[in-house]
Amino acid sequence: MTANFSVKTISSVFVAIFIAIYFLGVYWSFEPNELDIKMEVTQAAKKLNVAPVVGFTTTTTLIRVSETLLNKPGGYLSNDALPPSVFLDNIPAWEYGVLEMVRDMSLVMRREFSRSQSQSLENEHLKAAQPQFNFDSSSWAMPSSEGEYQQGIDALYLYRDSLTNVNNQSGQFYARADNLRDWLQEVTKRLGSYSQRLSASVGREQVNVDLAGDNAAQQSTYSSSNLELKTSWWQIDNEFYEARGACWALLHFLKAVEIDFNDVLAKKNAKVSVQQIIRELEASQESIWSPMILNGDGFGLLANHSLVMANYISRANAALIDLNDLLSQG
Repeated sequence: MTANFSVKTISSVFVAIFIAIYFLGVYWSFEPNELDIKMEVTQAAKKLNVAPVVGFTTTTTLIRVSETLLNKPGGYLSNDALPPSVFLDNIPAWEYGVLEMVRDMSLVMRREFSRSQSQSLENEHLKAAQPQFNFDSSSWAMPSSEGEYQQGIDALYLYRDSLTNVNNQSGQFYARADNLRDWLQEVTKRLGSYSQRLSASVGREQVNVDLAGDNAAQQSTYSSSNLELKTSWWQIDNEFYEARGACWALLHFLKAVEIDFNDVLAKKNAKVSVQQIIRELEASQESIWSPMILNGDGFGLLANHSLVMANYISRANAALIDLNDLLSQG
C-alpha cells in the first residue's frame, strides 16, 4: 500500500508540474498588446516635468518597445535554457522580429536623426546604445542578452534627457525629409525580405532577376536562371511570428514618426500615406484564432496565414516606397 501510494503521489506531482509548465508556456506565448504612444509620451514628459520636443516621441517609443521586449510576461525568452521557454519558438521568433526593427531604428538614429550633416559628430549616448542592441540574441550568461540590451536602453534614456536639456546643445534630433528617407529605405528592405520569405511558404518557382537592369552587372558565383523558393515546414511558424513581431515594432515607430516629422509630412501632403501604412500594419496584428499557423496551398481548402501576412506586408511596403518617392520630391 505504501509503495503504491508513493507511486501515485509521485505521478500526481509530475502531472501537476507538467500541467503548470504547459499553462505557463501558453501564458508566456501571448503577444504584448499595442502600446498607446501618445499616452506613453505624455507620461514620460510629465515624469520629467518637460515639454516633448522634436525627437522625444521617437526616442520614447524606441525605449518602450525595447523595454516591452524584456519585460513582457515571461521576460525575454530567446536565450532561456529551461522549461517552458526552451520548448517555445513562436515568441522567440516574434522577439527577433522586434529586435531587428529596434536595431534598424537605433542605427538610423545614431547615423542620421541625431546628426546635422555627414561631417558632424555622433551623439555619445547613441554611439553607446546602438551596438548594445546588436549583441547576440541567444546569449544567456556572461553577459546575457537582457543585460546588454538594458545597457542600450539606459543610454537611450540619457539621450532623451539631453534632448530636453536647454543647457546641453549636444543632444539633437533633426526631423528632416532626407533623414526620414534614410530610415524608410532600411524598412522597405526589411519588409521586402519578410514578404518573400512568407510567400515561399507554398513553394514556387521564380525567375532570377538578381542582375536585371544592368547588362554589365556581375555576381560572385553562378546561380540558376530559375529559382525554387520553399520555406521548410518546420520554419513556417517561425517566419510568420518573426514578421509579425517586426510589424508590431514598426507600427509603433511609424506612429512616433508621424508626430516628430509632422511638419515634414504636412509639407509633402504625406500624412495620409503614413496613416494608410499604419492601418495595414494594424491589420497584420489581428488575433489568430487558429491553434496553429496553417499552410494551405494558395487557393486550397485550408487558409495560409503566411500569405495573408505577406499581403499586408507587401501593401505596407508598396506604400512606404511611394512615401519615400514623395519625400524625395521638391
